[in-house]
Amino acid sequence: MSEAHLFAVGVLLAWLAGIRVYLTVFGIGLAGALGWLDLPPALAVTTSPWVLGVSGALALAEFFADKIPGVDSGWDLVQTLARVPAGAFLAAAALSTDGDLSAGMLATGAGVALGSHALKSGSRVLINASPEPLSNWGASATEDVATIGLMALAVAHPLLALGIAFSLSLALALALWWVWRRLFRRRPVAGAG
Repeated sequence: MSEAHLFAVGVLLAWLAGIRVYLTVFGIGLAGALGWLDLPPALAVTTSPWVLGVSGALALAEFFADKIPGVDSGWDLVQTLARVPAGAFLAAAALSTDGDLSAGMLATGAGVALGSHALKSGSRVLINASPEPLSNWGASATEDVATIGLMALAVAHPLLALGIAFSLSLALALALWWVWRRLFRRRPVAGAG
C-alpha cells in the first residue's frame, strides 16, 4: 500500500473508532490474523488472541448496549475515554513502519475519533428524545453496518472508504444542525411587540 493509502486507512480507522471502537479493533485484528491485510508492525498487536477475544467480547456488549435508549447515551459517555485514545493509536499505528508513533498522526487520529464520536453521540441524544425504540435500533444497526462495510471497503479501496466516511459525517452534521435549528429556533414572546 502507498503512503496515501496507509494515511487513508489510519484516518478511517480513527473515524470508525469514534463510532464502534471495539468492532474496529476486532475487525482490523481479524483481518490481520487471517492474512487479509498486511498490518504495519504497530498494528500487529491487534492480532493477538487476547486482543481479539477482549475486543470481540466488548463489541458484542456494545452491540446490545447500543440498542437500548438511554443506555446507549450512558455507554457513549463512558466510551469517550476509550474511543478517542484508540482512534489516536489506530491512526498513528497505520502509518508506523518501525513501531514508532508519530505525534502528528496521534493528534489527527484523536481529532477524527472525537469528531465522529461527537456526531454519533449528538445524534443519539436527539434520537433518544423520541418515545419509540425503532429509531434507536435503526441508528444502531446503521452504525454496525457502516463500520463493517467501510472496514471491508478500506481493504480494497481505502480512499473511497474515507470519502464515504467523511460524506456521512457531513450529512449527519448538516442533519443535526437542521434538527437543532428546528427544535430551538426563537419563538416570538406572547404580548411582545
